[in-house]
Order: sequence, then structure tokens, then C-alpha cells
Amino acid sequence: MAITQKKYAAGIRLWHWTNMLIIGGSLLTVLLNSTLLDKHSNTDFIQQQLQSSGATLSATQAKGLANAFEDRVWDIHIYFGYFLAALLLYRFILEFFQPADQKFTNKLKLAYAYYFSSPDDEKKITRHNFLVKLAYTFFYVLLTIIVITGLSLSFGDNLRLASSISHNIKSVHGFCMYLMLAFILVHIAGVFLAERKDSKGIVSDMINGGNQ
Repeated sequence: MAITQKKYAAGIRLWHWTNMLIIGGSLLTVLLNSTLLDKHSNTDFIQQQLQSSGATLSATQAKGLANAFEDRVWDIHIYFGYFLAALLLYRFILEFFQPADQKFTNKLKLAYAYYFSSPDDEKKITRHNFLVKLAYTFFYVLLTIIVITGLSLSFGDNLRLASSISHNIKSVHGFCMYLMLAFILVHIAGVFLAERKDSKGIVSDMINGGNQ
């Protein structure tokens, strides 16, 4: 009996959904520390709550306590970062072992070739396919920058980075995280629209593999 080749290999599907969970968790820690656990707003809140209970806490002590909560969440963020770095390495290694027709680099080259060689009546389809592949290329580049800058910040003391360099790296890392959030929103919207139009089954294919 012939074995039907899957559209998406098991390794890619595992990477996709695990990557989604790790990036989502990482972004959640940023959201928590920017809102509920923000040390600036929580300093006054901690003081007020303790004073209402009859306890006394100075502004410095309250700030230290708020910092402690924030630092614990950042520790979780760092662990997510290590996991994300491992997943990125796994994805690069996986690319070498993929069947030729499932390698992302080959798909990008084919999309490029089809777009510039296709007749005018097929240009809309080939352009869309090429733009999708470019969006994924942007994702991989962005993910690589996030991982490299994140690891640089995590091991800044070991690398003996100057404070100015560390500050710049942190700015790039934070900006890229916002770009990643924007990409995720656009990606979800794109999948939703594709499912409603002419590309039904994208989500289920990424779960069960689909058929070539």
C-alpha cells in the first residue's frame, strides 16, 4: 500500500505549535510586567495595602518588594527565551533533513521563480504566495534577532558588555518583541481569511499534516 506523504512533516508541526506556546508565554510575561506587575504603579499599591492592614513600609521597601515580583516574572521570561533559542536551533537543523519539496528555502526560491515567470492571469496567485513566503522569511529573521539579543542580555555579565551597549541591545530586543506581536496578529488574521476563502483546512493541515 502506498504511503501518502504529508504536506507538513511531524517535526515542523511539533515546532510550529511548541514555538507558538513559547512565544505566547514570553509575550505574556512582558504584558504582565508592563501592566499588573509594573514596579512603578505597584510601589504605591503595596504601601497602601499594607497601611490599610496596619503595617508600615517605606517607599524604598515597597519598591524593593515590587521589584522582587517583577524580577520573578523576568526569570520566567528568560527561561522561555532559552527554550525559544533551542527551538530556533532545532528549526535550522530540521531544515537540512526535510524532503527537498518541504524545505523552506526551496519553497521561497520556487515562489520567487513562479512570481517572475508566471503569466499575467496567474500573477495575483503567485504574488500572494511569494509575499507569504517573504513574511515567513521576515519571521525567521525577526526570531533570530530576538534570540541573539535575548541571549546577549542574559549573559551580559559574562560577556562584559558595556552598559550603553546593553541598553541598545535591550531596546532592539524590546522593539523586535513588538514586531513579533504585530506579525502574530497579522498571521492569525491571514489564516482566518484564508480559511474563509480558497485555502480551507490550513489549521487542520498543521495539526494532522495534510496530504501532498
